[in-house]
Amino acid sequence: MSDALGTDFPSFVHVDLDDVENNNNDSGDLQCVSASTQALFQNDEDDEDERDTDDSCTDNSNVEKSGTTLQRRERHGGGTLGLPDTFQTSHLLFYERFKAYQDYMLGDCKPSEVKVFTADYLEKVVEPCDWLALWSTDVFDVLLEVHDVVLKDLKACVKLVLPMQCDTRGCELSEEAMNSLLEATQHKIPLQELHVVYEESGDFDQTALAMEHLRFFYNHVWRQWDEEDEDDDFDYFVRCVEPRLRLYYDILEDRVPAGLVAEYQSLLEKCSQCFQQFSVLRSVLSPDSDSELDSVSMVEGLKLYDELEKFKRKLHIIENPLLRYVLGYKGNPRQHCVQSRGPRASGVKVIHVVTASCSTVQLQSLLTARLLPLCSCGDTEIQFHREPVSALDSCHQGDVVIVLPGIYNVNKSMFIPDSITVEGFGFPDDVVIEKKNKGDSFVETSGADVRLSNIKFIQHDAIEGILCVRQGSLNMENCVLQCETTGVTVRTSAHLNMNMCDLYGSKGAGVEIYPGSVCNLISNGIHHCKDGILIKDFADELDVMPTITMENNVIHNNEGYGVIVVKPNTGVQQSIPQNRNEDDHVKDAAGETAEDGQQTGVADSLLASISLASPNSSSSAAQPKSKENNSTDGNVASFSGRRWQFSCQLSRNKETCSRAVQDLMDHQIFMSIQGNQFRRNGMGDFGTFFY
Repeated sequence: MSDALGTDFPSFVHVDLDDVENNNNDSGDLQCVSASTQALFQNDEDDEDERDTDDSCTDNSNVEKSGTTLQRRERHGGGTLGLPDTFQTSHLLFYERFKAYQDYMLGDCKPSEVKVFTADYLEKVVEPCDWLALWSTDVFDVLLEVHDVVLKDLKACVKLVLPMQCDTRGCELSEEAMNSLLEATQHKIPLQELHVVYEESGDFDQTALAMEHLRFFYNHVWRQWDEEDEDDDFDYFVRCVEPRLRLYYDILEDRVPAGLVAEYQSLLEKCSQCFQQFSVLRSVLSPDSDSELDSVSMVEGLKLYDELEKFKRKLHIIENPLLRYVLGYKGNPRQHCVQSRGPRASGVKVIHVVTASCSTVQLQSLLTARLLPLCSCGDTEIQFHREPVSALDSCHQGDVVIVLPGIYNVNKSMFIPDSITVEGFGFPDDVVIEKKNKGDSFVETSGADVRLSNIKFIQHDAIEGILCVRQGSLNMENCVLQCETTGVTVRTSAHLNMNMCDLYGSKGAGVEIYPGSVCNLISNGIHHCKDGILIKDFADELDVMPTITMENNVIHNNEGYGVIVVKPNTGVQQSIPQNRNEDDHVKDAAGETAEDGQQTGVADSLLASISLASPNSSSSAAQPKSKENNSTDGNVASFSGRRWQFSCQLSRNKETCSRAVQDLMDHQIFMSIQGNQFRRNGMGDFGTFFY
């Protein structure tokens, strides 16, 4: 079995089912793979009818085959004798792998039953003998003939094809040495290491696809510790396979931040090492021994077990789409691309003017309004730039960047590591900075005192948020942020003052606030996002609760909550009486229709707790509906034995405003919350996610 932790993502990009349905003119490769998948999974009743008329063990669809539906995978420079081509099966779409694992290979099996279910699936689709395959390893590829399949061990009995056809990498391999190697393995090779040789007849299409599903499963889905999972009574596909499969394709399609991908791969490696150490220690322990050495080993084993469970829990959080969204990752393993430059050695202060061209009227206005006041000192000079990135790259501490009206397209992230001022000379809609190519973030600040004003940022095709305050302080005023993914992220120990800004379009949260940060939101508009404000109160031993001030903001038309707080589940949830009149039309968490909440002020505290403790919970219909968790309701139950709960608080009348204020102040994270307006937020104005 290949090590599942060495995740190696191909370079090509896959598309989802929706993309395939909306683009009927996709490449021939994808159409052929789809057709081959349909041929592989035929109707069971039709198969039974055919078996009644034909007792042979051959494929019943042979008489209808006109040739293979799979593409040829050509080899380049395949050794001295030239190895044959294999089937191209690695371009399978998400829904094709999903269907194969759910309906045919795994079904509703438990982790301990995976091997049995897999063997049963292979027995139905794999040719039992007389087919050629390449045995592919890191060192060589060699042509073998399969003369039997041992399904219970997921291995094939093989013999070397003579004369030997082999392609080696960095070594010499003779026919005698290969025969010795095969004898050492008793001529049995793991099925996932075999690639079926291409044939145009179509007789081996099913075998080639089955090998691909088996290989992908053990390389990218299966974990060494799955079989020992305590949640063996739960559906393995829903709890583990589907979220890991979705994460794989999300990473392929650049939907996951690079920092989170690096953290996930690091966790996989650490978890694997910890499991190996724990397994070795467990194997040498004697349960009936009272010796001092065994007692010490037992204590060490318990520590390793606790560490293993911690790694597994973190992996589950990243794999689960909903939990990945609300919890995310707190670390920042990626090094900053730009380090702080500090003040210039010469002591000169520079004003950077960004413009492709300007009229004499604009130049005169700029000179009068900004340049002369800023250049009152003799040690100031002016530099001109055609685009913002070069200006920021030239900045030192204390510099000023003035961006004249225009649309500026940038193709990389903008880093601000020093205390500088960046301002647009005009209204935000006239000073536009737009980023279209993929990247981890649009703007990142880490300076001690960064000031940003009068600019509109437009984000396209992004992975991370439009603006991230890594550390230090950012004062942002009169800016417009048109988001693609998450809006503004305020990391631990960072400080954000956001005044009179307009933020919209985020597929995640408009503002995402981490523990230990300080966030002052005054007179902003936050709307048409998945959630308005996401507050992460992890409450770990090293975490400090964030400090938040919210005054005179308008938070409206968000898909989920206006404000949602992520908190640990202490087992004691606040119970607040419900004040609802029969005539009130309230939109609850089940998605029922509601009036638009026209009242202003903070939300009242209509509390509806939704238990997500098991996949079969009767409250599953009341789970929030969003793009992240529409098709992964069962995944929310990944952590058996723990209670994952939502609490939603919906505002409808002014009489209960004081109760809502008290409830929010009880969170101990709001320094001030007053004068805010909440309107037409889909799931409610305030919510709490307990984990």
